[in-house]
Amino acid sequence: MTRVSAGARLHFGFGNLSLSHERLYGALGVALAEPSVVVEAAPASEVSVEVAPASDADSVATDTAAVVGDVREFATRACDLLGVDGAAITVEESLPRHAGLGSGTQLALATLAAVARSHDRAPAVRDRAPALGRGGRSGIGVAAFERGGFVLDAGHPTARFTTDRPETGSWEVPAVAARHPIPDHWRFLLVIPDADPGRSGAGEDATMRTVVEGADPALADRIAGIVSRRVLPAVAEGRAEAFGAAVAEVGRLNGNWYTDEQGGVFRPPVGDVVAALADSPAVFGAGQSSWGPAVYGVTDADHAGAARAAGEDALDAAGVGGEVRIVRGRNRGARIEE
Repeated sequence: MTRVSAGARLHFGFGNLSLSHERLYGALGVALAEPSVVVEAAPASEVSVEVAPASDADSVATDTAAVVGDVREFATRACDLLGVDGAAITVEESLPRHAGLGSGTQLALATLAAVARSHDRAPAVRDRAPALGRGGRSGIGVAAFERGGFVLDAGHPTARFTTDRPETGSWEVPAVAARHPIPDHWRFLLVIPDADPGRSGAGEDATMRTVVEGADPALADRIAGIVSRRVLPAVAEGRAEAFGAAVAEVGRLNGNWYTDEQGGVFRPPVGDVVAALADSPAVFGAGQSSWGPAVYGVTDADHAGAARAAGEDALDAAGVGGEVRIVRGRNRGARIEE
């Protein structure tokens, strides 16, 4: 029996979505210690999947049937890639699906790693992620699974962009351009409003291609300056306030690319939550993770209690329910136990 656990990730945005520049995408984000994906696998003659009973309200995504379907697909592909007959898989914990926390990639890679190691094979997650449909644009999820920390990926050469979706497995996961450990005293506020899931699958793909084909290149120039002169120095020097303000600005600029597609710089009701958090001195910067609805805030251990209260107040101000938690960063890759 092999057990694999991996944390969620935050996606702060892309460095460039314009076809006018020679590198496309180039994502930045951080690995989180929680919430987590936990998958167990044992060798078997075929693929079987079950979801363990939840030990608490947060441990397993509510859509059990969808999780089983996702894992069955990932496991079947993994068995084909590895040349093995099957695996008996149990999902102990899973992330909220399509909430902006990287649920698809973390579940896919945890499944792959559990199946591979249960058969005494190397997972080779970076090489095999494309065959599972992961890492086509952003490399943050794969890098977070591998080593954790803050990650800036290198994106793809713009010349490879096609108007049609490339065949699954035909791409390479973007290389890691920069990685830094997340300082021990940093904390991240997670606010997950009760809202519709973010975009995924074919809908996400079509939206991204529409955005790329019309993206303003001037925004990419501004983002490049913020990343090189503010984000990277702040994380290297451990300055949480400067880092929070910088990644929040990257997120706002990214939102300008998506305004027509998601109804504003942030999708509803994320905009109201982010606006409310901006009034709290305990939250150094806030924004939407990926397509949302998850909202992040950057804070530190000294301000964690006040940041949590600000998150609860922000949900009230937006008139929605939801979940609020304070989490640490994760500076290691997925844990694999045999």
